[in-house]
Amino acid sequence: MQRQSYPQLAVLLFSLMLTCASCANAEPFTNEPLIAEPRITEPLIKWRGSWQQGGLMLGQVQPGTTLSHQGEIIKTTAEGQFLFGLGRNAPAISTFVVTDLTGVETEAEFEVAARDYNVQKVEGVPQRTVEPPAGQLQRIRSDSALVVQARRLVSNKTDFLSGFIKPLEGPITGVYGSQRFYNGVPKSPHYGLDYAAPTGTIVKAPAAGIVRMTHVDLFYSGGTLIIDHGHGLSSSFLHLSEILVEEGYRVQRGEAIARVGSTGRATGAHLDWRMNWLNQRVDPALVLESFPAQ
Repeated sequence: MQRQSYPQLAVLLFSLMLTCASCANAEPFTNEPLIAEPRITEPLIKWRGSWQQGGLMLGQVQPGTTLSHQGEIIKTTAEGQFLFGLGRNAPAISTFVVTDLTGVETEAEFEVAARDYNVQKVEGVPQRTVEPPAGQLQRIRSDSALVVQARRLVSNKTDFLSGFIKPLEGPITGVYGSQRFYNGVPKSPHYGLDYAAPTGTIVKAPAAGIVRMTHVDLFYSGGTLIIDHGHGLSSSFLHLSEILVEEGYRVQRGEAIARVGSTGRATGAHLDWRMNWLNQRVDPALVLESFPAQ
């Protein structure tokens, strides 16, 4: 196996950026294949996104190339495009194995920037959602299983290529990655982006996709909706007062999908928008920054 370090790839990627100087004013995604010299033994990876914890990357390799990370094959389009998500605690180096059309493998490494996360203290949430009674534990496990099942499908859809918009306009009251204390009790980090808005405010689809799950009352997240954007990327919308779409329905970007509420573990009306790439929780704020819809 050949090995290519991050500095070597940086030179390669910089040359690609020079050839794509006009991309700044173009659509943020494209279905056009990457034009490159036929040197298929090199791990020609073109990236867009933010190489930091919580970031989502859109990459492209030569069509027909196989790409893997930690032994898992990464799904690519016919044009060689693929997604890669970095979790909250992603390690400092991400290593990929690129297998070209002749079967030659090359290892490529990329540096991942660490982030500092806020500490957020939330008071006034229902105490039963902070320290659930024993009788609710089976319900919580069942809720979790429903969510996992809804995110399990890795479809061929490429709705993510058209970019993303905010699901609503409103003050941001919670950010990705922050360590949460509920009523003084330390809990898991927050993995979403919270928007404060009055109950009943319309929530719009940030991108097109297929509705994979709707539930009016999960224990922690209350009214919950999950949309599949393709290739393992999904959006979840929590604490809803009303869901306006059904499972299996295809939504378009900007379409009304739900209404803001305060159901589940919440102190007031707001939308909690979360995004997953496979089992990695990514930051919706970074997705909006890296891949805005034009």
